[in-house]
Amino acid sequence: MPSRPHQTVLAFDYGTRHIGVAIGQSLTGTAEPLSSLKATDGSPRWQEVEQLLKEWQPKLLLVGLPLNMDGSHSAMTARAEKFSRRLHGRFGLEVATMDERLSSFEAKGEIINHTGSRDFKHNNVDSLSAKLILESWFRDQ
Repeated sequence: MPSRPHQTVLAFDYGTRHIGVAIGQSLTGTAEPLSSLKATDGSPRWQEVEQLLKEWQPKLLLVGLPLNMDGSHSAMTARAEKFSRRLHGRFGLEVATMDERLSSFEAKGEIINHTGSRDFKHNNVDSLSAKLILESWFRDQ
């Protein structure tokens, strides 16, 4: 089996009010949550995205696609796809998408298990979801 090239990947868990962000390395297949970005009707402050790109120098951007449980697309799926296209158009980096069904549910479960708290607002569930999406993507590669 050929080895895959080492690359840094920045992942996004798209939302209309918050966009979770995580960074990961293909070499180890691991990711770490970063801070989430505030969004206004699904649009982040693009200068904050640009700052993350300058800081981390990713080779690939990954956006979680919020599909319905039956795998069909929804209005949120279309918005996440639009966000993906805007990332590519603004920054010229390769953008991939990944099914993110249940990532937020899994992230909330992880927070409860590790902290005993259901205070998701202060535990950055969006960025933890981005981390889980990215680690799933690494496993699928």
